[in-house]
Amino acid sequence: MAKNITPREKDYPQWYQDVIRAGELADQAPVKGCMVIRPTGFALWESIQQDLDRRFKETGHVNAYFPLLIPESFMTKEAEHVEGFAPECAVVTHGGGKELEEPLMIRPTSETIIGHMYSKWLNSYRDLPILVNQWANVMRWEMRTRLFLRTSEFLWQEGHTAHETAEEGQEETLQMLAVYKAFAEEYLAIPVLTGRKTEQEKFPGAVATWCIEGFMQDGKALQMGTSHNLGQNFAKAFEIKYAGRDNTEQYAWTTSWGVSTRLIGALIMVHSDDDGLVLPPRMAPQKAAVVPLFKNDEEKARVMPHAEKALQILRDRLGRLAVIEDTRTDARPADRFFHWAQKGVPCRLEIGPRDADKGSVCLVTRHDRKKQFLSLEELDAQIEQILEDMQQALFDQALARREENTVSVDSWEDFQAAIKQGKWIRAHWDGTTETELKIKEATKATIRCIPDGMEPEEGKCVFSGQPSKGRVVFALSY
Repeated sequence: MAKNITPREKDYPQWYQDVIRAGELADQAPVKGCMVIRPTGFALWESIQQDLDRRFKETGHVNAYFPLLIPESFMTKEAEHVEGFAPECAVVTHGGGKELEEPLMIRPTSETIIGHMYSKWLNSYRDLPILVNQWANVMRWEMRTRLFLRTSEFLWQEGHTAHETAEEGQEETLQMLAVYKAFAEEYLAIPVLTGRKTEQEKFPGAVATWCIEGFMQDGKALQMGTSHNLGQNFAKAFEIKYAGRDNTEQYAWTTSWGVSTRLIGALIMVHSDDDGLVLPPRMAPQKAAVVPLFKNDEEKARVMPHAEKALQILRDRLGRLAVIEDTRTDARPADRFFHWAQKGVPCRLEIGPRDADKGSVCLVTRHDRKKQFLSLEELDAQIEQILEDMQQALFDQALARREENTVSVDSWEDFQAAIKQGKWIRAHWDGTTETELKIKEATKATIRCIPDGMEPEEGKCVFSGQPSKGRVVFALSY
């Protein structure tokens, strides 16, 4: 167990901070609530960005960029939207040494400015659909912040699309939800629950919001991404209209969807352990570390040629930048091993004089600390499968943890007990916001989503006793 990391069972929030510090992922900025993402942490974001960007483009989306500053008047055009974001907005009132004629909002999200631009670009149904994404930063003035999970400024992507029909808008909303689910499960090895948010929890100004929810090791839920069907709300507010096929004026149907650097927080809290960061191989920027071991020049002469061969095999198989060689002589072997473990590198090759003499390497996988002794030929043939097995093992472990901690309850007493135990709960709900808020007030638990594919089931609300047509998922959350 690492001396510089608080055990999860002792203090989970401190453990989280310790893993970030030990992994050199991020640090607090001078401005309260903001963070500095260090190179190791930013490499994780780049990995996330590259894979997601590929998926977006495969579904026909293109990238653009929109301004950071939004006229205050734009934020007031969609009433529900402005009400939802007003408390979080940062406002610029002066520029160039003078007071501005109109205050400017630092974007908390970009529906308003993008809606304005779409109204200029859209003329005919032939211009549809508009499928645009941007990679950007946003600002939401958070009072209680935590690195990656909730900061005043964060990095994200936000997709914004416009469509000819309501059906196309809904198809887009669910398509991007599916993209997020596949990305989370295939690339991050995080099983996610998908479903629709309640009216209370949906995005301000949306007709409906769908989400992906992940189970963290402390039992809390983390909303990892959202996809919003905006209907015609923003189209009407910003005059996003066009000449239809029948030559009459029509309003577009719009959507928006996004994920953020919060995904790095999810990676930490789903996979990491008391020794530090654990990363799924597919998304790990550095997939292997080669650590030659020698005490003197004679041993170095025996070890290094063999280590270089192993290094080249890994680089040929995994990519030149995905493999690093640690030839430091000013640190003990144990310290060098631990350095790469805390950075979450999926596997480590230890190569000493005996290994070199035998023509073998000692491969240690990060997630289970198991050692395998392989010849160079075996390393070449097996390394990719070893990493794929690790990827699957991390997903299976996370899924088993979620399933073991998800329970169905039918009484209020059992509900309260399960929440205290850190469980996810499937329970009947009467469908009213009043009951939803009372449950939250009593237990701090929220409805994470109305699960996709929920089977109809007659029952009684766990709180009010009123009729219910199915179970929803409750949990404590970040």
